[in-house]
Amino acid sequence: MTTLATPAIVFDPYDYDFQEDPYPTYRRCRDEDPFHHNEELDLWVVTRHADIQRALRTEGAYSNAMGVSIDKSAWGPDAHRVMSFLAMDPPRQKRLRSLVSRGFTPRRVTELAPQIQRLTDRHLSTCLEMGSFDWIHDFAGLLPMDVISEMVGVHESDRAELRRLADLVVHREPGVRDVPPEGMDAALTLVGYYADMVTQRRARPTADLTSALIQAEIDGDKLTDEEVIGFLFLMVVAGNETTTKLLGHALFHLTAHPEQRDAVFADPDDGRGLVSPWVEETLRFDTSSQMVARHLVQDVELHGRVAPAGSKAILVLGSANRDDRVFADPDAYDIFRDKDELAQLLSFGGGRHFCLGANLARLEAQIALRELVKRARAVEVDHADCVRVHSVNVRGFSSVPARLAAR
Repeated sequence: MTTLATPAIVFDPYDYDFQEDPYPTYRRCRDEDPFHHNEELDLWVVTRHADIQRALRTEGAYSNAMGVSIDKSAWGPDAHRVMSFLAMDPPRQKRLRSLVSRGFTPRRVTELAPQIQRLTDRHLSTCLEMGSFDWIHDFAGLLPMDVISEMVGVHESDRAELRRLADLVVHREPGVRDVPPEGMDAALTLVGYYADMVTQRRARPTADLTSALIQAEIDGDKLTDEEVIGFLFLMVVAGNETTTKLLGHALFHLTAHPEQRDAVFADPDDGRGLVSPWVEETLRFDTSSQMVARHLVQDVELHGRVAPAGSKAILVLGSANRDDRVFADPDAYDIFRDKDELAQLLSFGGGRHFCLGANLARLEAQIALRELVKRARAVEVDHADCVRVHSVNVRGFSSVPARLAAR
């Protein structure tokens, strides 16, 4: 008898087949090679929950100063221009995040609830009138952009174009292993747009977040125009894209499990409290931000292998959330999962770089999905016709054909 050799692990985040379903590769890495080295890309891959959690919270080895994307054009000391404090280490990161937090306050997020509700009502009413529609195009792609745009002061007539540009920044064509020219042009256009906004707000302040960021001050220290622009860019690309993908995954995965779907939609007032765990399990099962890059500023040894200082590494958050060392039956989508397990998800990162917009993302998703449950008695998704986004860092859908039946 001939014993077939186990094929080598191929961890290529640019590969379309990998992007369609990376989770089997994640599992093999966790079990067989938890500190995997992709020699072609010279990329070290960290996939176990414990290792990623430790890396997120450890100072001095895993640096953000070169950015969080493995794309060659996005990797370097200027990454902070579009990724704000995500592409910084302390003390620069602490200073900028502290200043931004003076404008982007928990109270400002909480006060957005009525606006989120109003926008949800508007877009959901349109979907209900159509009956058959695209959940991404007609709802999930509109709501986060509208929320962020109203927060920072983007005119309604500009929002569709800004969303199109944000999509171009993250999309990758087959075989392209860097930011494509279209993505570079889109990024420059977005930066120019926000630069004009900052100039206008300095001349005539308003009540929006952009003006609040300009006015934010700690002991006489204020944000520069470049720092305000970088944060606005981060909001539209990271905040908008990831929340759109969260909403897309929520509907896609719930409707793939009819018993769970029926349990959620059984009570129009969410009396069973299932919407919140629905959101959290979606964040765990298929998180929008799959991986974040780090620059190793010293040798890192894990599981008997050493990545030398100067290496590029990625922390695979999507793998951590499927680690069976932490989550029971991790490849099963289960909105009834134990709350203690859900508390261990790493979808928003951790440590000093824990996502500043986590509360906003959760608030948007909970308001949107509660209203969906309240107003629809049934929902179906054409799973076979759903189309995934092709991106290195962001996982989600560009199209989710759906049908709603009003209560």
